[in-house]
Amino acid sequence: MFLNDKPYRDFSEYLSARFPYKVQKISINAGFTCPNRDGSKGLGGCTYCNNQSFSPGYGKPTKTITEQMADGIHFFSRKYPEMKYLAYFQSYTNTYDSIASLTDKYEEALAYPGVMGLIVGTRPDCMSDELLDYFEALSKKTFVLVEYGVESTLNKTLERVNRQHTYEESAEMIRKTAERNIPVGAHMILGLPGETEEDILHHADRLSELPLTTLKLHQLQIIRYTAMAREYKLLPESFNLFPLEEYVDLCVRFAERLRPDIYIERFTSQSPAKLLIAPDWGLKNYEVREKILKRFREMETCQGRFFDVGNK
Repeated sequence: MFLNDKPYRDFSEYLSARFPYKVQKISINAGFTCPNRDGSKGLGGCTYCNNQSFSPGYGKPTKTITEQMADGIHFFSRKYPEMKYLAYFQSYTNTYDSIASLTDKYEEALAYPGVMGLIVGTRPDCMSDELLDYFEALSKKTFVLVEYGVESTLNKTLERVNRQHTYEESAEMIRKTAERNIPVGAHMILGLPGETEEDILHHADRLSELPLTTLKLHQLQIIRYTAMAREYKLLPESFNLFPLEEYVDLCVRFAERLRPDIYIERFTSQSPAKLLIAPDWGLKNYEVREKILKRFREMETCQGRFFDVGNK
């Protein structure tokens, strides 16, 4: 068992080890775009992507970074007045700009009272050596975590969803970032079209080969106003959207094959009801997590149980 008697290495353990106080992420929409939207790599973005599906209500791109930090901190501090905060650059590609513009935005967030570090979400093909130099120097003074959208380890899947980068690019950038002693995370979507259950489980084997600190998982969701929503309407039979109980089992089996020192930040995500087409499980994220914990215990298993077997 891991800390807190959980059968997997929970991200909260990582934060507890790094900080002597409770910390909360504040999501920021800094007005970035994406090379897969502005034409430099493609147009229309990844087929599953509608950024409204994961941006909280207080993260308005019409507000400055300072205003967004103030709104977010006001929201959380009413319940936890002693809490500290991490500025989470979440929406779109948060390293896709000039180095001067980027560092100005990061420094503005870090300057807000109570902010103890940065989490920056981006694509593996949008990280320069110059920016890695900046993050390396910054990480010696404050907390920095860089999260890369990997989404799949299969290039045929990445091509199908119009991702416009390869898995090899993800692996290379994860290694380059970790070599700078910068904590690095990956984001994966389980159930992308064309992938079998064994394909999905094999993602755990391949990710375990990388120097990852954290991992975010979530189920494929069909979101309104996306290319995938149109594809789903025309060819629903080409999608395998997991029923809740099957997805719970999948998460446990995935974690069994995952290297045991990788911190799992989440297993699911829930898009706003007004945007979600399918699957609609009717549960909050924490309720699904409780079902996953229960399944771990029913199976008397834990993260990494079959890690050595998978890597052989």
